[in-house]
Amino acid sequence: MAVLAPASNRTLQRAINAFPRWPLYVIGALPGLWVFWLALNDRLGADPVKTLEHTLGLWALRFIIASLAVTPIRRFGGPNLVRFRRALGLLAFFYACAHLSAYIIFDQGLDAHAIIADIVKRPYITIGMFAFAILVPLAVTSNNAMIKRMGAAAWQRLHRWVYVAAIAAVVHFLMSVKSWPAEPVIYAAIVAALLLIRVGFAVKRRSSSTPRTV
Repeated sequence: MAVLAPASNRTLQRAINAFPRWPLYVIGALPGLWVFWLALNDRLGADPVKTLEHTLGLWALRFIIASLAVTPIRRFGGPNLVRFRRALGLLAFFYACAHLSAYIIFDQGLDAHAIIADIVKRPYITIGMFAFAILVPLAVTSNNAMIKRMGAAAWQRLHRWVYVAAIAAVVHFLMSVKSWPAEPVIYAAIVAALLLIRVGFAVKRRSSSTPRTV
C-alpha cells in the first residue's frame, strides 16, 4: 500500500480538523438504537435480555478501545484524531450505562437485594461494576471546565485510569462467557497491545528526558 505524501497528509488532517464532532455521536448511537429496536420487535433470539446486555457491553468496550487507539495511531504516523477522543470516551460511557441499565432493569427487575447479591457472588459482575465505577469520574470530568478546575496534570493522571477500566472490561467479558471463543480473546489481545504501546512510549519518553552522564 502506498504511503501518503506529506502534502496528502496535511490535506487529510485539515479535512479531519474541519469535520464536526456531532456526527460521531449520531453514528455512535446507531448500534444501540438498532439493538433496542430489535428488542422491541422481539428479534433478539431465544434470550433477548442476554443478547441486549452483551451487545451494549460490547459496544462500550469497542469505544474504549477506539479512544485508547487515538494516540498510537498518531504516533505511528497516522492522522491526529485527538479532537474526537472525548466523543469516543463519552460514547463508551453511554453504552456502559445502557449495559448496566439493561442488567438492572431487565435482568434483575430492579431488585436491589438481588443486584447486591449478584455483585458479591459473581466475580465477573464485581469486576464489571469496578470498570463502570472508573468510567463515571472520567465521564464527569470530560469537559474543558473540569480540565481548568483540576489542572492539566491532575486531569491527565485521572484519565490514565481508562487503561484500568479497559483491562477490567476485558476481564469482565472473558469471565462472562462460559467458554473462550475468539471474540473476547481478540479484544483482550488488542487492549494488551495498546497497554504495551503506552508503556513503551512512557519508557522512551523518560529515557529521552533523563540527562546522560559522562
